[in-house]
Amino acid sequence: MEAEVVERLKRKSKKNIGILVVEDESIIAKDIETTLNNLGYKALGFASRGKEAIKQAEEFQPDLVMMDIVLKGGMDGIEAAEEIRSRFNIPVIYLSAYSDENTLQRAKITEPFGFLLKPLDERELDITIEMALYKHDIETRLKENEQWLSTVLRNIGDSVVTVDKKGLITYINPVAELLLDRKHQEVLGRKFNDVINIIYEEDDEELKVDIADAFHSDSILNPGSNVVLVKDEGKKIPILVSLSFIEDEKGNKTGLVIAFRDITERREAEQKLQLSYETLKKTFEEMVTTLATTLEKRDPYTAGHQQRVANLAVAIAEDMGLSDEEIELIFMAGLIHDLGKIYVPAEILNKPGHLTELEFGMIKTHPEVGYEILKNVDFPWEVARVVHEHHERLNGTGYPNGIKKHEILMASRILSIADVVEAMASHRPYRPALSISVALDEILKNKGTLYDPEAVEACLNVFAEKGFVLKQV
Repeated sequence: MEAEVVERLKRKSKKNIGILVVEDESIIAKDIETTLNNLGYKALGFASRGKEAIKQAEEFQPDLVMMDIVLKGGMDGIEAAEEIRSRFNIPVIYLSAYSDENTLQRAKITEPFGFLLKPLDERELDITIEMALYKHDIETRLKENEQWLSTVLRNIGDSVVTVDKKGLITYINPVAELLLDRKHQEVLGRKFNDVINIIYEEDDEELKVDIADAFHSDSILNPGSNVVLVKDEGKKIPILVSLSFIEDEKGNKTGLVIAFRDITERREAEQKLQLSYETLKKTFEEMVTTLATTLEKRDPYTAGHQQRVANLAVAIAEDMGLSDEEIELIFMAGLIHDLGKIYVPAEILNKPGHLTELEFGMIKTHPEVGYEILKNVDFPWEVARVVHEHHERLNGTGYPNGIKKHEILMASRILSIADVVEAMASHRPYRPALSISVALDEILKNKGTLYDPEAVEACLNVFAEKGFVLKQV
């Protein structure tokens, strides 16, 4: 910022810098005018009394006022300077033939930008004027920045509290005052932990913002922590907290900004949304169960097949370490993976002998039919896709679309293995049930060709190591 100020002052030539001279001795005033002209400055006018100086300052709006301390009339230079500074924000340089202690102390209070003893030295005057203009420009910029920052902090939606290195509160914005039920006069200069009580939500462990430790670490709050603000009456308010250090030009930490937001409404909305989601899931589950029951009533030989396939597929998925959401998808799809058979005539489904090519072709349409039934249902899972793919194979020899490898969803690959194992190990109208070992030999023999290798190993493991049993339902 200092470099910007210097550059701006360089661009503003001396002849454009207007100076108001306040001096009750006309000869001295004329001498000052001559000196200013010699230095290249522009004298805007002269005043010999305090009230006259204030009037001319308002009229001319000078860049600088040179003020004699001792003036005739009821208002001296110090009083006039104080009003000019407060009303018009114009820097003042005092001129005096006296330097007694009382005069200096009175002058200091008005925060002058320079103090020169008469008679004036031209070089000293020039330097004093330049320094006064520089200092005033810096202070003006700082005040503007402070006003911007103050306005932002007053109107920001978050509660903001700042503390120094000792943990003492140095600032609190209106939102924080409202949330804490405390005025800034009550908390400024007090320790943060004495005024604001924040605890972890999980175990009611008090979150102590240890400022001494904070200034030696990057964080004093566990990331992702659920925390609450405890009010004086014991009321707990869920909040979102963020911490930022205040650093000086050398990067040294000089303070800490604690911003927190009341997320009560958001938490309630999340809970309502979760409840709505759970209700919707329950509705879908009931619908899936109803569809499965309807299908199995048409085909007594496959009664319980879909439930057993779903149970085995879930066991395989759990062994593979899939997420809860993926496991839920597999279970829902497993319960209705043969839904499309509702369009296949019952006499074909229950035919005791071998199927003709035409009859088998009709049965092979059931993944496509099942997909068409389910594709417009807004499930929270990709149920329709898994139903569509559960007869696809890694090498592309499956149906209905002959897709390969990673084109097939993992949930579909798992369900296809569970479907094969359960079908081979269960009684069918056209053949008696085969043993589990025969079914497992089938998927092991075709591991990596027809069936996903990882899912095959998981299936073998749930039977061999975890004692899974295909229970009748």
